[in-house]
Amino acid sequence: MADGEHSGGERPDGAKVRRVQANLLAAQERRLLTWLCGRMPGWVKPDHLTALGLVGALMVLGGYAFSTVHENWLWVCVAGYVVNWFGDSMDGSLARFRCVERPRYGYFLDHSCDAIATVLILLGIGASPYVALALAMVAMAGYLLMSIHAFLAVKAFGELRLSYLAAGPTELRLILIGLTLAMLVFGDHSRDRPTFTGFDYFVGGAGTLLIALFLVQTFRVGRELSGIDPKA
Repeated sequence: MADGEHSGGERPDGAKVRRVQANLLAAQERRLLTWLCGRMPGWVKPDHLTALGLVGALMVLGGYAFSTVHENWLWVCVAGYVVNWFGDSMDGSLARFRCVERPRYGYFLDHSCDAIATVLILLGIGASPYVALALAMVAMAGYLLMSIHAFLAVKAFGELRLSYLAAGPTELRLILIGLTLAMLVFGDHSRDRPTFTGFDYFVGGAGTLLIALFLVQTFRVGRELSGIDPKA
């Protein structure tokens, strides 16, 4: 579900792929990214930005992990989310701006890195003293399932859906930044807590919602394909 280098490209069978992006901030984000692309130094390549996105995810992982030492490490997470957004959103934007897209390579690399970044971020959340690891894994499962659904839709419909329920990766990062700031203000730094906290319920609930959305979308798409595909 990342906004990667594969945009309006083609599937391995040569068919064109249409991007579907209906998240709340899509238009404003696109204007900002276009403005940034016009000011990006020539030596910066899309692959550099993809790597930068992973650096941001590592910053998030480290910030959450070291928040067990002191809660001020959570500020590293906030910075990491910004770095991750910049790298992950700008790699494909810059490739399209300079007309140097590599659809198959970009599709493979971007979504592989997106999956790695998701694992790093949610492992970090689970390693923090604020959210139980098991519930962070539920959220990870939900996000990766929805990613799988998006990839399957490329084959089934020739479209790459980058948002669901009017939210995409950018909105999700903003939610996680808000969650991190709430940890700073309201969080219990100690892991010695007998019951789940509000942070646990939020992360676990979000993961459960994503899993439910995957099941609903799978049923809907399966029923739709059974009616239009004579070979289904």
